[in-house]
Amino acid sequence: MTLSLSGKNALVTGGTRGIGRAIVQGLADAGANVVTNFHSDQEAADELARDLKGSDGTHHVLRADIASAEAVGELVEECRQRLGSLDIVVHNAGAISHVPFDKLSADGWSQVVDTNLTAAYQLTQRALPLLGDSASIIYVGSKVATVGVPMRAHYTAAKAGLVGLMRSLSKELGPRGIRVNVVAPGIIDTSDPDRLPPQEYAAMQERLAEYRKRTPLGRLGRAEDVSRAVLFLAGDDAAFITGETLNVDGGM
Repeated sequence: MTLSLSGKNALVTGGTRGIGRAIVQGLADAGANVVTNFHSDQEAADELARDLKGSDGTHHVLRADIASAEAVGELVEECRQRLGSLDIVVHNAGAISHVPFDKLSADGWSQVVDTNLTAAYQLTQRALPLLGDSASIIYVGSKVATVGVPMRAHYTAAKAGLVGLMRSLSKELGPRGIRVNVVAPGIIDTSDPDRLPPQEYAAMQERLAEYRKRTPLGRLGRAEDVSRAVLFLAGDDAAFITGETLNVDGGM
């Protein structure tokens, strides 16, 4: 059976590249009307906007820095004006850096935590008035939330915080029929040879080859693997699923 989200309205943060782009395209292909934002890559935004013209529905790609509370409010207001209401909210936008903990500055901590976690709080709170019964909120977390990674304490803490936020909101918003879940990707290959210098791309491929050996399924995840998990949680087949973390990690 083909998943249909025809007539549903969706907001996806960070939807122009990698996992976010696959989520936006998947929702649009399933019939949803989609609003998404980008931070600075106008070329990727324009490319996505062109591709979305091939899908039914109404789609908008807007610039917004969701690390800013003001920008989050403006993005949600755009959804209200353009779509009227929301059925699906996906917080995918994130930031990451690799810094030894003893050298992690307050600004470095805030940048990563604000984009990954604080933005989820702000986005959800602002979107609540637009959400009706049976709405679905999905946070894109990470496998690192439960295993930890050196030099990413701030990123790991933020992704773990998403799980706690989700667990509390699933209980608080459940009586309204609103479901809240997390999709936690493992190692996902979103490398793009067209956007990276040759040496950097080659080095990345070496690292990914090592990760591939550690994955029980014998391959790395693809952005579409995460997108399919998000679409499942957004749809009626997941109508009795809330407060859960769905790991998309190939068994790692």
